[in-house]
Amino acid sequence: MAPAEAPVTVVQAAAYTVPTDAPEADGTYSWDSTTMVLVQAAAGGKTGMGWTYAPAAAAGLVEGLLGPAVHGVDALDVPAAAAAMARTVRNPGSTGLASYAVSAVDCALWDLKARLLDVPLHKLLGAARDRVAVYGSGGFTTYSEDQLRSQLEGWSQGQHIPRVKIKIGQDNGSNVPRDLERIRQARAAVGPGVELFVDANGAYTDKQAVRVMREVAAENVTWFEEPVSSDHLAGLRVVRDAVDADVAAGEYGTGLPYFQRLCAADAVDCLQADVSRCGGITEWLRIAAVAAAHGLQVSGHCAPHLSAAVAAATPNFRHLEWFHDHVRIENLFFDGTLDPDGGTLTLGDEPGNGLSLRTTESDTYRVR
Repeated sequence: MAPAEAPVTVVQAAAYTVPTDAPEADGTYSWDSTTMVLVQAAAGGKTGMGWTYAPAAAAGLVEGLLGPAVHGVDALDVPAAAAAMARTVRNPGSTGLASYAVSAVDCALWDLKARLLDVPLHKLLGAARDRVAVYGSGGFTTYSEDQLRSQLEGWSQGQHIPRVKIKIGQDNGSNVPRDLERIRQARAAVGPGVELFVDANGAYTDKQAVRVMREVAAENVTWFEEPVSSDHLAGLRVVRDAVDADVAAGEYGTGLPYFQRLCAADAVDCLQADVSRCGGITEWLRIAAVAAAHGLQVSGHCAPHLSAAVAAATPNFRHLEWFHDHVRIENLFFDGTLDPDGGTLTLGDEPGNGLSLRTTESDTYRVR
């Protein structure tokens, strides 16, 4: 039987830094490790988990500001906890890193509520589907042709995922010939029956992005992510109006007004949201409603096991990013992870998000 009331008693955070399995870069940034900040929230004898991929400093925000803000709030009343966190980060700033920290706590609280009620999280949220479409994502600009082919074939042939994405915008958009070559290599690796997506991470100018797509028209690229900076709404609109591929952006959004501006500018064909950045599940649902009001679908950015439940509960959802780095970490840290074979994740009937932390493995990488 569900508790009549279950005040939040504990909110704790830990940070873990996991080295990449090879040098990685996109069009505008390179990295050799990824940091996860994991939050655990407890009430009524149950513990929920949420996380974000952010600097370890986010853990300090969780324990110093957000934990005290939600302490004693009924764990069944997640919107009340979200409001308490919003008040707490008003003065230090509610966007940026604070939103990443809020996201981790919010997701932990939704997981906690589902575990208290002994139901799967996607059922608690109200499932629109029980299978979530994914696309394989990686294809870093640092990869050799052999590395690229191996990864893409692993998704398209090994796991039968019918859509894959690579990074372009080499060296801040200054090496277009290599971008064109890699797009052609990617198409050759997956064949004509797999959708090919590209992500420039804001590396191009708007006209440059249009020219790139014209050069590779024969490769049938169907998704063009951040051809220009996601803050350059007019530039996104220029590209959207000129290319056949769907233009997407929004992964860095950390406040509902940003997503409203992006939609109102007719800047994208599909809105991206990252549940580990945007304010968690509570804010994701509001963002999805704004997208629906503008006739847009939502695509989930990264953190696939954190995103799967709310993706299943979003009627206007398109697909979820099966991102190489985050898949590695989540498979390493958790039992109960999902299988993307066939291009979809099938959600189970375990309470909450269905995951349990492997403490021995995760503690190897703990930095805070």
